[in-house]
Amino acid sequence: MDAVASRMVARIMKRLKIIACFVALSPLMDLAAAQTPVAPVVMDTTSVRDTASNHPVIHECDAAKPEWIFCDDFETDRLGSYFEYTHPDSSFERTDSVGVLGSFGMHARFRKGEIDAGSLKIALGKTPVPYMHPVDSGGTVYRELYWRVYLRNDSTWTGGGGDKLSRAQVLTSQSWAQAAGAPVWSGSGATSNYLVIDPYSGTDASGVVRATTYNDFSRLRWLGAIRSATPIFAPSRVGKWYCVEAHARLNDPGEHNGVFELWIDDYVEAREGNLDWLGSYTDYGFNAVFFENYWNAGSPVEQSRYMDNIVVSTKRIGCGRLVGGD
Repeated sequence: MDAVASRMVARIMKRLKIIACFVALSPLMDLAAAQTPVAPVVMDTTSVRDTASNHPVIHECDAAKPEWIFCDDFETDRLGSYFEYTHPDSSFERTDSVGVLGSFGMHARFRKGEIDAGSLKIALGKTPVPYMHPVDSGGTVYRELYWRVYLRNDSTWTGGGGDKLSRAQVLTSQSWAQAAGAPVWSGSGATSNYLVIDPYSGTDASGVVRATTYNDFSRLRWLGAIRSATPIFAPSRVGKWYCVEAHARLNDPGEHNGVFELWIDDYVEAREGNLDWLGSYTDYGFNAVFFENYWNAGSPVEQSRYMDNIVVSTKRIGCGRLVGGD
């Protein structure tokens, strides 16, 4: 082999070593990117993300953090901790092998035309009625809250997001009059494949509660809906686990500084600021978080979706850390 050929071979070998190094490091690079990513908001062209990067964990509650008010990974039966657990016709049940990494999770079965496939309702802090037994010691007025759930739909899922997923609320009476609500649900029409944050207020601008019952729509002030960046319910994206986290902070009395934001797999997907959620109202804070399977028009076909690893916290939760394979 002459000198020129030898140099060419050496250069090729050097490039192969560099490529091999990048391949070996790519999992670490993916992990670092998953910790602080920000996706562009309101874009339809967001590429499909590998949801293995949302790091689901089995037995997550065994390592609960001090700021976590409530955790349910469903490995232990904690259904009695919810102040209300609905499962009409056994449509929403704790089931083995349907959760993340083949663990226990909640299986929601929608029959064709079914509207309500069940819910999990958590009470916390200061509540207006004893029936709403809190998961904490009770009495705290929470002005800020984070809540997270892992969600997966059947790989053949159709019909959009199925409307209701989760919401944090300020309930003020025995009839569940809402002073404020922070729902995470799917859109309609062109936005039906997206999650939407859609904050509302049951007070007037001065802070007087005008709502008298639950979903007293004629007395609610809707503060503006924002769609997520990623259409997680599109046919090409269902069948995967998504880590869905929301954060709501009530405004200070008389200020317009409330916040509502949404992450999917640790990516910022939607955010609203400058919200006047409660005027000057301060009697109750966030005292209920609902995880729901409520489809306003009913499911178009028989199909299922799954929930796991619910956490409610006073600080950012984030997605877990991978244990085992996916």
